[in-house]
Amino acid sequence: MKLRLDKLLGNLGYGTRSQLKKEIKTGCATVNNQIIKDSSVIVDTDIDHITYHGETINYIKYIYLMMNKPQGVISATEDYHCAQTVVDLLDDFGKNFDPFPVGRLDKDTEGLLILTNNGKLAHNMLSPKKHVDKTYFAYIEGRLTQSDIKAFAEGVTFLDDGYKTMPAELEIIKSNDISECRVTIKEGKFHQIKRMFEAVDKRVIYLRRLSMGPISLDDNLKPGEYRELNNEEMLLLAQYMD
Repeated sequence: MKLRLDKLLGNLGYGTRSQLKKEIKTGCATVNNQIIKDSSVIVDTDIDHITYHGETINYIKYIYLMMNKPQGVISATEDYHCAQTVVDLLDDFGKNFDPFPVGRLDKDTEGLLILTNNGKLAHNMLSPKKHVDKTYFAYIEGRLTQSDIKAFAEGVTFLDDGYKTMPAELEIIKSNDISECRVTIKEGKFHQIKRMFEAVDKRVIYLRRLSMGPISLDDNLKPGEYRELNNEEMLLLAQYMD
């Protein structure tokens, strides 16, 4: 990829455009072993050998992040009503790559959210043809029963628009006035989990996404924290890259 030297370094978190312009003038950057003092020089990341303060610069085209989305944050890149978005939680390095969430979680839903700037990956993971499993943990107002399990397995019909969902898996952890369960769905309809429970006369009072496809939420991530996907997780996502 061809781009300005200062833009390359800025995208990788080495500083702002103005900071880099001053630094590069001191002769701290090289391209193919030649000292470069003009920050606007165009470099080719595929063939040029670039260093900055003696460090070899390797261009990163795509970024892949796992976030434990907290409640009260919008799963979007911007919100015109000035609500906080998941992108607002990223540091400057992450923001430089213009990542976006793969799918959405409701504002009051916590848990796994993948962010990337790889549109092909996002498209494939969200494609209805792929039927990517998404598993959630939920607290439910109302006692869960075997009939609820059966209803989910057969697909439930939304009360508001009559849409019938694809079969889903409901695992009851605890059945009481406030029940606990795991739900696995293959779709991503608007407020789907909440609407499915409404269809069986129950109400979701807490929801957290545990996994999406082969990627599971890192238990070490506190709400609002994130990290880059590791090599093992990237291998698991390889099937969605083409």
